[in-house]
Amino acid sequence: MRILHTSDWHLGRSFHREGMLGHQAVYVDHLLDVVEHEQVDLVVVAGDVYDRALPPVDAVRLADETFARLAASRAQVVVTSGNHDSAHRLGFGSRLIDAAGVFIRTDAATVGVPVLLEDRHGQVAVYGLPYLDPDTLREPWGLPGRSHEAALGEAMSRVRADLDGRPGARSVVLAHAFVAGGEPSESERDISVGGVSLVPTALFDGIDYTALGHLHGRHTLTDTIRYSGSPLAYSFSEARHRKGSWLVDLDATGLRAAEFVDAPVPRPLARIRGDLQVLLTDPALARHESAWIQATLTDDTRPLQAMEQLRRRFPHTLVLAFEPTAHRDSATPTAPTQGRSDHEITLDFVADLRRVPATDAEAAVLLEACDACCDDPDVDTLLTAGAG
Repeated sequence: MRILHTSDWHLGRSFHREGMLGHQAVYVDHLLDVVEHEQVDLVVVAGDVYDRALPPVDAVRLADETFARLAASRAQVVVTSGNHDSAHRLGFGSRLIDAAGVFIRTDAATVGVPVLLEDRHGQVAVYGLPYLDPDTLREPWGLPGRSHEAALGEAMSRVRADLDGRPGARSVVLAHAFVAGGEPSESERDISVGGVSLVPTALFDGIDYTALGHLHGRHTLTDTIRYSGSPLAYSFSEARHRKGSWLVDLDATGLRAAEFVDAPVPRPLARIRGDLQVLLTDPALARHESAWIQATLTDDTRPLQAMEQLRRRFPHTLVLAFEPTAHRDSATPTAPTQGRSDHEITLDFVADLRRVPATDAEAAVLLEACDACCDDPDVDTLLTAGAG
């Protein structure tokens, strides 16, 4: 049986206000092409189909189109819900959709009930484990502790109890969790409970293939336990990620091979750092001119109109930060504010931020702003007279 493992589509998500739905649609086209060209028998989607519990209409439309196209393809499909999904919304109508060969599993109560598939070697039992919230399941499942390990451990006990009655069956598990050995990025939502989110790989011992979702980078924890990662980058911390899906082959004895299939990259990501003039003139940075850019300026003095200048060379600059090379003297005491006007305090702030005093014109604008925010419009009259 040939399996395509994907996860964390996050349909409807944006990237620093850049709409991603068009790029997500391109990934769906790629996914269907892989199914046909690689003769995939089963597609598994390990959670976070949507980016939020109440997804936008366009995202729902794309998901509907995707599942319809997959149902019409040569492959069968097993989908689970992630921590970003609403289990009830994603799972609505799942019993009817099963008949089309798309099996959506969002109910924790059914974790021990597999989707049963056949190939020439016999039966393959596919267990879809949705995201399991320990707080929600602690009482109904009688969990020994308030942790993801306890919730997932109970789910795997139910999986193994079912497998014990299926001698010779090979097993595939989908799980949406933070499993030890993976590396998080900045774009995942924290799922820790009481500061603990990790679960050990030992929970999946004996399973022929475990398809993980939640982390956005691809990871091979063991030969049989893998994260596919998200098909698109959703933060600059993913700039060096290789995006795609795992193409997995099961033979009569279990996992035979796993190959990573690269996804199309809509636009590369780059992090650049340095003085503004260096970034604007360094020929080595030419390769990043069409990339989405996160720029960090190290100028001692904050340049004026820095974003506008950067975008003349790097038109897709999305994030700009300032980290002066010269370290500020942390021992310098903060000037007292008592007995000083709002205008004086504001001027000190500007000088501290930019490391140069405000110009006369800037000081005049700041004075007008202070007056506009003050109950007494004449509060800085003496300062105005002095400035004249």
